[in-house]
Amino acid sequence: MNVCVIGTGYVGLVTGACFAEFGVQVTCVDNDADKIAALERGEIPIYEPGLDTVVSRNVSQGRLAFSTDTQDAIEGSLVIFIAVGTPPREDGSTDLRFVEQVAREIGRSMNGYKVVVTKSTVPVGTSYKVRDWIREELEAKGEEVRFSVASNPEFLREGAAVSDFMRPDRVVIGADDDEALAVIRDLYRPLFLNETPFVMTNIPTAEMTKYAANAFLATKISFINEVANLCERIGGDVHALARGMGLDRRIGSKFLHPGPGFGGSCFPKDTRSAAHQAREAGERLAIIEAVVAVNEAQRSRMLEKIRAALGGDLSEATVAVLGLSFKPETDDIREAPAIDIVRGLQEGGAKVRAFDPVAMRKAEPVLGDATLCKDAYEACAGADALVLVTEWNQFRMLDLERIKGLLRRPLVVDLRNIYEPGPMRAAGFEYACVGR
Repeated sequence: MNVCVIGTGYVGLVTGACFAEFGVQVTCVDNDADKIAALERGEIPIYEPGLDTVVSRNVSQGRLAFSTDTQDAIEGSLVIFIAVGTPPREDGSTDLRFVEQVAREIGRSMNGYKVVVTKSTVPVGTSYKVRDWIREELEAKGEEVRFSVASNPEFLREGAAVSDFMRPDRVVIGADDDEALAVIRDLYRPLFLNETPFVMTNIPTAEMTKYAANAFLATKISFINEVANLCERIGGDVHALARGMGLDRRIGSKFLHPGPGFGGSCFPKDTRSAAHQAREAGERLAIIEAVVAVNEAQRSRMLEKIRAALGGDLSEATVAVLGLSFKPETDDIREAPAIDIVRGLQEGGAKVRAFDPVAMRKAEPVLGDATLCKDAYEACAGADALVLVTEWNQFRMLDLERIKGLLRRPLVVDLRNIYEPGPMRAAGFEYACVGR
């Protein structure tokens, strides 16, 4: 079985490389010639643990190739995955122009039966739009070619995407005909050996499943952040509270960690899109709308926490910020709380010294006059406060005596509760955290 993956961004590259790992012949296509050239040189454009090894192995063994020739890749493939970007619009809706461009190119290149699978996260009904766009192109050239459309949403966590693909919690497949379903099931056959749960459903349900899952996880984050804010008022400890909740198996402990709110390429976009889709359908997802509002307010609250710790005035302060990516094990700064916090500090007049283990290159163009440092200790040198924003493992065991000696004032604002309040204060730090 030959597979074509159109789009070599985060989803497309992981999908293509991992299908090749299954033994499938895969061509990853992109119209960005520089990106394809870099991939052919073995350069991976994103930071994702383990992905470079999978790509290298499958390229060397001849199962994975990269190309800018979309037509050739489509003609030579039975299954075509659409994995291009679906950026948000200002009103929360999803911009489908790249999906449409690809669908029309598929229609123009169709030379036999194909299964066209939407892998990108798209609003309900998009796969049917893809079908119509392909048909329009076929009609324009006066041809009738049989094809199927399907939805196979991705559930990849940045930082753990390879393992998520190879050992997923579930695979969701939405299709309206048995032939498409059989082809996609065959493609995922290696996972049947691992007894991976498969959810076979219709296309609208598959498309909505991704939004519902992400919205629910985002809800847990916003919920615990609101509870953390209340704990600060009443003298509670949100960590003990979250443990008490999470031990209930109906609730579970994951995503009950307070902090500056969720970010990244999925949760912010998907929650806004789900709310917009509901309004378009004449319904209202009031809980999700509240989740979005709470998350946006949480960033402002964290900025005020830093300001209060510094005495209410940022204009003369130098602040060390550790962590710029939206979560550990990724260089993704899209919707990252740290970026908004740094900008807020700068708008208040503060000088910022920042460090992140892998996101510095991507963060540099958006951080204005922030000083980007070689490590955590250089960032702390001469700063009035240390702010921990992303919980990278290397920040969990900092040399605190060295940190205290580098700071002008031994002030730590820990927005991820990496450290314990008692030991930090006993070590001579002024220590502020979240919900404790």
